[in-house]
Amino acid sequence: MHLPLELDRPLVFFDLETTGLDVKNDCIVELALIKVTPQGDVIERVRRFNPGVPIPAEVTAIHGITDQDVANEPTFCLRAKSLAALIEDADLAGFNIRGFDLHMLVAEFKRCGINLEVRNRRLIDMQNIFHREEPRDLSAAAQFYLGRTHEEAHQALGDIRTTAAVLSAQLERYPHIPQDVEGLHNYCDEIRPFRTGIDLWFSGPPEERVFIKGKNKGRKLSEIAQTSPDYLLWMLRDIDDLDEEVVAVLKQALDMPVQ
Repeated sequence: MHLPLELDRPLVFFDLETTGLDVKNDCIVELALIKVTPQGDVIERVRRFNPGVPIPAEVTAIHGITDQDVANEPTFCLRAKSLAALIEDADLAGFNIRGFDLHMLVAEFKRCGINLEVRNRRLIDMQNIFHREEPRDLSAAAQFYLGRTHEEAHQALGDIRTTAAVLSAQLERYPHIPQDVEGLHNYCDEIRPFRTGIDLWFSGPPEERVFIKGKNKGRKLSEIAQTSPDYLLWMLRDIDDLDEEVVAVLKQALDMPVQ
């Protein structure tokens, strides 16, 4: 695989097939990735996982993976450390990773006790480029940019091969968009910033977090912890609906133990 990009660190294209779209409750059943190094080496991996829960029939109808297909596969957690090591030093790329796949991957790693750091990575999302330039889906992108039918739709490795080919075609077709990884990251960030749970509640650095929503919007978390701790305790009543990082931040502000 040749990319018309100069890489200063590996770039990993990845795609997931899952039991559904609920990041908190659904699980990954297949992960495919292509890792391209600055030296031009290409590593492909496809892994299937037993999610420990039934795959709904309507989801199997989309990606074709049945309970029987993954019955003897390992759980994600058994492979999590090796997968994390494989992508540890890499920027990430894919189709709609900012909208879904990356959120699911972070959540799955977290359930295995592994923090997948995202903030120090550049995130290239071909859907962002595509939707800004030619609003459609991956199959239409394959037809439009590559002049061919995407025959392997909803097969993870087939999807990600097509996605990588689409990026190459996009860079050639749109010389006005950034032609480097940093620039593409910023381009995608303008369209759809990747927001963690904390980003949805607060702005600013950890020591000066400010609420960006709710009745205390615009006020510092530290101030609310001192003057209105009941508000933070009220937020913690719905702990199942809060991101784990948000829960930890609230507890730290209240000097409560963080488990």
